[in-house]
Amino acid sequence: MRKNSIKNTRINQEVQRELGMLISQELKDPRVNPMTSVVACEVAPDLKTAKVYISVLGDEQSQKDTMAGLKSAAPFLRSELAHRINLRNTPELKFIGDQSIEYGVNMSKLIDDVNAGLREGWENEPAETADVGIRESEEE
Repeated sequence: MRKNSIKNTRINQEVQRELGMLISQELKDPRVNPMTSVVACEVAPDLKTAKVYISVLGDEQSQKDTMAGLKSAAPFLRSELAHRINLRNTPELKFIGDQSIEYGVNMSKLIDDVNAGLREGWENEPAETADVGIRESEEE
């Protein structure tokens, strides 16, 4: 089975969906932040291992605690995954922190700040200067 095969893609999606539900609904570890999401999952073609990319919305200590809680809960999650998904081998789970959601939130905030600054700059600009720029571009 190739890494990018349709079968492997389906397995990745199914494992990601089931782990997301297990972490949010079944896992009772207080170290795991409730704002934890499974961003992606890469199951090896031989179904022995899986890299699970986890995003935690919170401070750095909360992220460390969540990763420690997930690492200790990996055997439980693996056994529950075996019950829910019928695979030849149930992969061993390796959790990896992913900062993409947090990075996206920060970028959106920066873009909103820049847009707000531009709007304020346009409102404070004299009307004559704004009209001249429009007229010059229309004449060309």
